[in-house]
Amino acid sequence: MRKIASILALVLVAALALSFTGCGSKSSDGTITMQIWDTAQRDGMQALADAYHEINPDVTVEIQVTSWDEYWTKLEAAATSNTLPDVFWMHTNYILQYADNGMLADLSGLYDEEDPNFYTTHYSEVSLSNAQGSDGKIYGVPKDKDTVGLVYNKEMFDAAGVAYPDSTWTWDDLVSASAAIYEATGKYGYMAYADDQLGYWNFVYQNGGYILNEDKTAAGFDQPATIEAMKFYIGLQDNEWCPDQVYFAETAPGNAFFSGQGAMFLEGDWNIMSEMKNYPDMQGKWDVAVLPACPNPASGDGRATISNGLCYATSASNQNNETVLDFLRFLGSEEGQRIQGESGAAIPAYIGLEDTWVSAFDQFDYDLNVKAFIEMFDYSVQSVNDKSRPNWKSKITDELLKIYGGTVDIDTGLANMNTIINDAIAEAAG
Repeated sequence: MRKIASILALVLVAALALSFTGCGSKSSDGTITMQIWDTAQRDGMQALADAYHEINPDVTVEIQVTSWDEYWTKLEAAATSNTLPDVFWMHTNYILQYADNGMLADLSGLYDEEDPNFYTTHYSEVSLSNAQGSDGKIYGVPKDKDTVGLVYNKEMFDAAGVAYPDSTWTWDDLVSASAAIYEATGKYGYMAYADDQLGYWNFVYQNGGYILNEDKTAAGFDQPATIEAMKFYIGLQDNEWCPDQVYFAETAPGNAFFSGQGAMFLEGDWNIMSEMKNYPDMQGKWDVAVLPACPNPASGDGRATISNGLCYATSASNQNNETVLDFLRFLGSEEGQRIQGESGAAIPAYIGLEDTWVSAFDQFDYDLNVKAFIEMFDYSVQSVNDKSRPNWKSKITDELLKIYGGTVDIDTGLANMNTIINDAIAEAAG
């Protein structure tokens, strides 16, 4: 991660020197390149490309798809040579590195001629925060927004005689249902994966704890509410109905679920459409519910789900490329966001278009409760991120796995995690 930051800093001067030449841009010949990392969203992005081409027949948008790892390797290489794609997805993991090092165009005024208040009128504070650099400027057009829900196997619940999860469920229900399902079927109950957004972050915030404080100046692994939630989540592995992390090193919880090995796992809405298509034999056998609440939170009402979101960005060298900027305006417009939602690619970031994504599931005979993802926006928490995160993310995961593996006791491990983040924050602050 540090390598990316240092390389970006080294090429900053060169990139800015070329910023008015359009080097690396293919839009001058009528073609806009758009790079993404998710094959499941290819069709949705192609629908956007086709719609824009219909309005602007002289412009063709070429969708380029790679894997997650390959995407960031290619983007780093393109940044060093000033050949970034015309438009590309930007993730919160990386936006601060790219924006703070001058690689991304400032899009704060993209809609000023149309409506100076366009962003704040049509996008939530969370969506805009996901698209901002450390200076508060907007470096990407918000693309989508997400929440995390509880996916469950109805047949296993039926076999155990347990009622399906609903909005009344708490952590206690999660535990009792898991035990009953394991006893009745021999299958795993809730599969507590050592993940952040799809795992323990949700439990920490449900209990009123936090990973980073509000002004992102300190970690929260030393807070009683955070410690309590972490001990609960990590402790789930001590039950025979929960796989250990060695199991997850070989089998992702989603794969375990759809192969009939477990009854519940946490999933993001961004994967639901592809799962419906990829597992047609499972249709009617599984569903989605809102996350169980903390029964006795240290503060708050016990409800929280982590919410993240992508944005569409372009290189600083396209700062004055009107063709690229016009395509970006289209992507963030009501029409562009509606097309994305109706394709089922992701929940639009544009306020009021959430149901376009829900309606995309009408193509299936089975009525999956995807509205649960929309309902949870009322108590969603912005995904944890700051400019030091690239320097602590993998270290935190390593320390967490030491706790799970028993090589570090939980109190020592959490204290170490707190120190790791605080040291990274101090280093980033200079």
